[in-house]
Amino acid sequence: MSETALQAGVVSTRNITFGIVAGEASGDILGAGLIRSLRIRYPHARFVGIGGDEMIAEGFHSLVPMERLSVMGLVEVLGRIRELFDIRARLFDYFFATPPDVVIGIDSPDFTLTVERRCREAGIPTVHYVSPSVWAWRQKRIFKIAKSVDLMLTLFPFEARFYQEHQVPVAFVGHPLADRIPMTPETGKARRDLGLDEKAPLLAVLPGSRAGEIERLGTLFLEAARWIQTRRPDVQLVIPCVNSERERQVRELVETLDVKLPVTIVRGRSRDVMAASDVVLLASGTATLEAMLLKKPMVVGYRLSNFSYKLLSRLVKVPYVALPNLLARQELVPELLQDNATPESLGGAVLERLENDSERQRLVDAFSELHETLRQDADEKAATAISGLLESR
Repeated sequence: MSETALQAGVVSTRNITFGIVAGEASGDILGAGLIRSLRIRYPHARFVGIGGDEMIAEGFHSLVPMERLSVMGLVEVLGRIRELFDIRARLFDYFFATPPDVVIGIDSPDFTLTVERRCREAGIPTVHYVSPSVWAWRQKRIFKIAKSVDLMLTLFPFEARFYQEHQVPVAFVGHPLADRIPMTPETGKARRDLGLDEKAPLLAVLPGSRAGEIERLGTLFLEAARWIQTRRPDVQLVIPCVNSERERQVRELVETLDVKLPVTIVRGRSRDVMAASDVVLLASGTATLEAMLLKKPMVVGYRLSNFSYKLLSRLVKVPYVALPNLLARQELVPELLQDNATPESLGGAVLERLENDSERQRLVDAFSELHETLRQDADEKAATAISGLLESR
């Protein structure tokens, strides 16, 4: 290999084939970034498997449309189980007939880990990108993962520690959102873009993206907002909705509750709404990570059926549910769950974060430190780790 190629970051000019399987839109985005970084190292590489439009735009060849894997819910899975088995069989036929140099599964663990295990048994090196929540519950899955992968790529450092404790080869690569979201949020610009008052305090309310979550938490969060506005009538309330169906559901909820407080409902643009806010009231999930990266004080509230909550309480092995708390290994943001999630408790926690400037600054400092921890250039670090695996064999 020439010195010029080495200086350009090329690892090998061999005709490497990367088998990649992504099953969801988030995995498609990760896959596209990974392909871009791998192609710098392996300019003659070929990328094949299952992926979406983002990956295809980078020169990826998808054997079947990715949306055929994007199935959510037990009933949907059972209705499509034969097709999913057929897709997996087709992947095996292709990979075993023309073995790639490595197989990379991106998220979608119920599908991809099985593919990885069979490929590894056939002698093909395997990588899994985005850890399942094995560190939180059903921890015995670690034994299946250990048999399935030669390398695990994690988005969070606490995940990497868990794999290290179980002697599974792992690399912490950081989170792509931390690379994309700027260290300093543009609150004023976000408000102008959304047509919101730039001076009045703003509460963003995110009860979830699924119908069931909005049904369980929408009323609770709106009642909390009403409690807040009786004490602070100057507060703006903004609710982003993921699509038209959720927007209709939220509007019906506002009408049913006869909510007199002014509510601005925005379709999509949840990140812009959080960027525009002073405080965020939200359900647990990835949104807590986005709010943290945007340096926004937040209050996390969640409710399940009593049966589901009791069951999960026995299964979950971690002390927190919100990602900022898991990352910090301490309670940076309040988690008001089940019976502790009341309009008064949620409203009181929001007001405290709205009015306590020193607490707000403490959170901004803590969130900035965590942001720096996750800001690792994930595409590059993932490609470097995969290249290391390939070149060591």
